[in-house]
Amino acid sequence: MKRCKVHLESIPGSPYSQSAKHETPFMDRESHDDYDVRTWRHKCTTNKEGQVCIPAMGLKQCIDTTAYKLGEKVPNRRGATYKSFFASGFFCDHDVPIANGKALTPKDAECKLISANSDGVRGSGKRVPRRFPEFPKYHGVAEFTIIDDVITKEVFERHLKSGGLIVGIGRFRPENGGTNGRFRVTKIEWEELQL
Repeated sequence: MKRCKVHLESIPGSPYSQSAKHETPFMDRESHDDYDVRTWRHKCTTNKEGQVCIPAMGLKQCIDTTAYKLGEKVPNRRGATYKSFFASGFFCDHDVPIANGKALTPKDAECKLISANSDGVRGSGKRVPRRFPEFPKYHGVAEFTIIDDVITKEVFERHLKSGGLIVGIGRFRPENGGTNGRFRVTKIEWEELQL
């Protein structure tokens, strides 16, 4: 078993955009558009201190999807790929606070206005304006625990780095045909864990 600290940073031209669901109530007689104007920053994922975070499951799913897309075969395993080993063999320890010289909060977000499907289903019909928080530049430190020894340091690093380019994180990421949410790895620090 091993653990690593991964230093991540945004790739220029690929902002990180969040779209977390929130339960902010409507005000009396407030239109959907007025509600969106008032609450778009509530779509940020934050920690107790109010700092914007990359959800741990977002990074986990990024790497899981990368294992599926790359389809790399595991040596000496009769054609098995790493997909199932990644699905149950590692986890991201916690949400990843992001910064850009200082801790980023929802107040630091830029507003991205898009024309979205009113029901959220691509190609379904009527379009309406929707606003989302974006962060053009950020960095953070993610911590991962790898519990399956089939996933070597080299294999994990290759999938993580590939995931930052071909899958990404957040809204309108490459996995979904977008350009946002790509990231690069600047440093990885490893440690062995004993049970």
